[in-house]
Amino acid sequence: FSVFLTTPMTRPTFADIRAALSRIEPHIHRTPVLTCQTLNRLGARPGGRELYFKCEMFQRMGAFKIRGALNSLSVLLSKDPTIKSVVTHSSGNHAQAIALACQIKGLTAHVVMPRNAPQVKKDAVLGYGATIHECEPVLAAREETCKKVLESHGGVFVHGYNNELVIAGQGTLGIELMEQTNNELDAVIIPVGGGGLSSGVSLSMKALKPEIRVFLAEPRGADDTQRSFAEGRILQHSEGKPSTIADGLLTTLGDKTFPILQSTVEKVICVDDTQISAAMRLVMERMKVVLEPSAAVTVAAVLSNDFPVDPEKVGVVLCGGNVDLDRLVHYLDISGPAAQIPAP
Repeated sequence: FSVFLTTPMTRPTFADIRAALSRIEPHIHRTPVLTCQTLNRLGARPGGRELYFKCEMFQRMGAFKIRGALNSLSVLLSKDPTIKSVVTHSSGNHAQAIALACQIKGLTAHVVMPRNAPQVKKDAVLGYGATIHECEPVLAAREETCKKVLESHGGVFVHGYNNELVIAGQGTLGIELMEQTNNELDAVIIPVGGGGLSSGVSLSMKALKPEIRVFLAEPRGADDTQRSFAEGRILQHSEGKPSTIADGLLTTLGDKTFPILQSTVEKVICVDDTQISAAMRLVMERMKVVLEPSAAVTVAAVLSNDFPVDPEKVGVVLCGGNVDLDRLVHYLDISGPAAQIPAP
């Protein structure tokens, strides 16, 4: 069996991201950029600002993750056409992305998922033809189960975010967003968990417009990125965390994503679950778009008093729409029916 490991301490170039886009473009959607006059008028900037929402809930499998998964498999197959199967671990969107990417590429997908993962997510993974291997809901159990699956079935392992090919694939979103806004954005705000999306997008957008300002948004209940920036090193979650409805942003930074973010990001903005809930309600009511809590984090952050006043044209990355509909009322009830975006 073989495990795919990337070279330590390397980072994708803009050429790598361009190449990734050419590989995956035939298989993905060029998701729309939407605007909303109501949301433009909110926030701390007097007179409002222009917000441009990159809507990855309209992407295949409902989130941006298919970009990195497809790029990874495309490159791996070009280097070794004999690969037959792929192994990964994930409780959410990466699991679905690998399953769909394997279906597109004619490979077998083995996905290690925690036993307590929502059934709706397991059903989606199974729907794309993958085999699920359940484990206890801790990272050590995930990694150990992956090792056993690789020993039994062979194949390659593709990490969900700490992987240069994944980072390059996610960076293709930034190229699209800049093209769709005529390179006129002053700033962009991106959600951050493990950092695959945010590092890829920050690299691509900085390459296209070096003066663009990059901000990250994360839930206060999973604030490892903000604390890591303050300390200058990768920190794990503090006691009692992660604890947030933004379940797609629970992972901590990787040694490949953190250095990229350190060199490209101006500020990390944290928002609490009440703000996230209010942002979900606002987008659904005003934009008529269904988004998952992790996508609402950027909306809450850009409308908070922590976001700088001066950027006028801001790209807002909405990372996906894979929300558990059985939990949706609960998410919206956190902020209440007359919710406004509260200042932190």
